[in-house]
Amino acid sequence: MLLGTFKHFGRYILLLRQAMGRPDNVRIYWKETLRQMDDIGIGSLVIVCLIAVFIGAVTAVQFSYQLGGQLIPRYYIGYIVRDMTIIELAPTFTCLVLAGKVGSNIASEIGGMRQKEHIDAMEIMGVNTAAFLIMPRLVAALVVIPMLVCIAAFVSIGGAYVASVPTGLFSSAEFVKGLRYVFEPYNVTMMLVKSVVFAFILTTVACYQGYYVQRGSIELGKASTNAVVFGDVLILVADYLIAVVLTS
Repeated sequence: MLLGTFKHFGRYILLLRQAMGRPDNVRIYWKETLRQMDDIGIGSLVIVCLIAVFIGAVTAVQFSYQLGGQLIPRYYIGYIVRDMTIIELAPTFTCLVLAGKVGSNIASEIGGMRQKEHIDAMEIMGVNTAAFLIMPRLVAALVVIPMLVCIAAFVSIGGAYVASVPTGLFSSAEFVKGLRYVFEPYNVTMMLVKSVVFAFILTTVACYQGYYVQRGSIELGKASTNAVVFGDVLILVADYLIAVVLTS
């Protein structure tokens, strides 16, 4: 098992090195990058916003319940919701969801091209298939996914407001006071760093699984599943390491 892990890691590094090659046709790469931005960004906007609304709502309700009857001021709930959303919930939950939606789609798309011998045909024509298939998707993900994370953070805070203020858990003034209380811009930097790292992980892992898929529909299904599982696990590991490095 250990040897297999090193084998996959080595192939993964070599694939990334090949993917960083110079584009053969910048115009084609640009069109493909724009198409991937549309697929990843616009195609995932609804599900990201939907999940963000309920993340914020549940966080506000839960903390309101846990702090009820204590001497802690009510406006602290807005403060906690803001920092929890920015530092952890928005980047991590958004990218875990995107690893399932975008990662499986990328692995299936590239894996289907491998099984139908489209990749072999492009290699015969002298095309750097790793660069053509991976680089546009990676660039698109690195640009669009941090935007989705920022949108998720705003929507999540809005969901917390809607779930708490109209229902009488606390007043609008208390919630806004909590949002403004001791705001640390460095937390936004942490959120953006996490979103970029997570975007890189979920995209490259999915591309690797699809690029080296074996023939057969069962193998393609396994590759899609592995793209999601390994992507989620690596995102959680990276989340811990980034938290240790950036908060030490």
